[in-house]
Amino acid sequence: MNRHHLLTLPKAFITKRFVAVVVLLSFLSLFILSSMASAAPAVPGAPELDAKAAVLMDAESGQILYQLNADVAAPPASMSKMMTEYLVSKAVKEGKITWDQTVSVGENAASQVGSRIFLAEGDKHTIKELYIAMAVGSANDATTQLAVTVGGSEEEFAKMMNETAAELGMTKSHFINSTGLDRADMPEKFRPSSIDGETVMSAKDSAILAYHILKEEPEFLETAKIQKYKFRERDEKPIDNWNWMLGSNKDNPNLKKFAYEGVDGLKTGHTSKAGNCFTGTALRNGTRLIAVVMGVPGGTNDGKRFLETAKLFDYGFNNFEKKTVIQAKAVVPGHETLKVKKGKSTKLPVVTATDITVLIPKGTTVEPAIQEVKSTQDPLVAPIKLGDKVGTVTYKYKDPSTQEDKAISIDLIASEDVNKASWWRLMFRAIGNFFSGLFQGIVDLF
Repeated sequence: MNRHHLLTLPKAFITKRFVAVVVLLSFLSLFILSSMASAAPAVPGAPELDAKAAVLMDAESGQILYQLNADVAAPPASMSKMMTEYLVSKAVKEGKITWDQTVSVGENAASQVGSRIFLAEGDKHTIKELYIAMAVGSANDATTQLAVTVGGSEEEFAKMMNETAAELGMTKSHFINSTGLDRADMPEKFRPSSIDGETVMSAKDSAILAYHILKEEPEFLETAKIQKYKFRERDEKPIDNWNWMLGSNKDNPNLKKFAYEGVDGLKTGHTSKAGNCFTGTALRNGTRLIAVVMGVPGGTNDGKRFLETAKLFDYGFNNFEKKTVIQAKAVVPGHETLKVKKGKSTKLPVVTATDITVLIPKGTTVEPAIQEVKSTQDPLVAPIKLGDKVGTVTYKYKDPSTQEDKAISIDLIASEDVNKASWWRLMFRAIGNFFSGLFQGIVDLF
């Protein structure tokens, strides 16, 4: 339709057409704005990361503060060495090996590629020396030798890794070796025949693993924060720690722009398939956080993975605060007592053994509701002493940072003694209960 024809149309038709166009444009605008809003972070101030996956976790409670594709299994590269570190440290605590034990380097370790300290077959080193080389320099050869020493072979050690992952609740993890190398990069002779696939781990699983290391093996941080380590006296240069975020790097002119106050661990990772990965931890003002980034683009020497991790730490430390939502030694409303038999009293007053403290976005609140109260025995049996654990209470609440439904259980303890009743008291109580039940039965007849 040309302009001449348009001018000859009735005015009412033109007006209706104009209104229709305006309405259509309005709907399109609302759709675009809605799409932009849904793509934005759920919590104000949440960072936008240049990474394929990420997680921010409270190291005290395991609470997730931020997540991006957190459950997607992907190559973790050398971050999988955290599991090797965990199992080696556990083997020392169980007395299976000792830190000062000397081991002879085998063919598998001497054949490794990638990051390594160039171990030769027959070299002798202590478990501690190899452990530091693994933790600080991410040495594949040292890692493999530790795995062989603990598991008998690297393949058997990888089975231990998978079993432990299942025990820790790492549901998106699978290990084929101790190093995180792709199958094709392993020495062909030592590629696993009974374990399929490639090593993968999700960002959440990496955070879960770090959580357990910090809870169960906190002394590992003393190794993880070593800046430099001279493996052999004859070595011209020491091993440099790949973790450029270490707070101690603030005085290093080459790394100070990556240094982050409070960072003292944990593990970097890089392969062509995994991209740049990092699991870090930082402690500030009594709060320790765990941050994981995976698949950060760029080279290994541009440090971008550390800048992305800094965004997570900034978000956690600047936007969250600790709040105690359930006090220790508090009465549980509606469940002030639990039933007791054979005691002077038939009811036992109980209170919470510990508090429940959560990290929540500043300005928000959490209102936990009682989900379940369970007694260790139903009923409890006297005697019971003040402070004895007698049950648990489970609270549920909606996490304001992730909008996920959460449940947390804490112990219930006796708030007073309940001594065992004498046989005389128990007899009269039984007689009373008998007649009470008999009377109730007669009432029920009518």
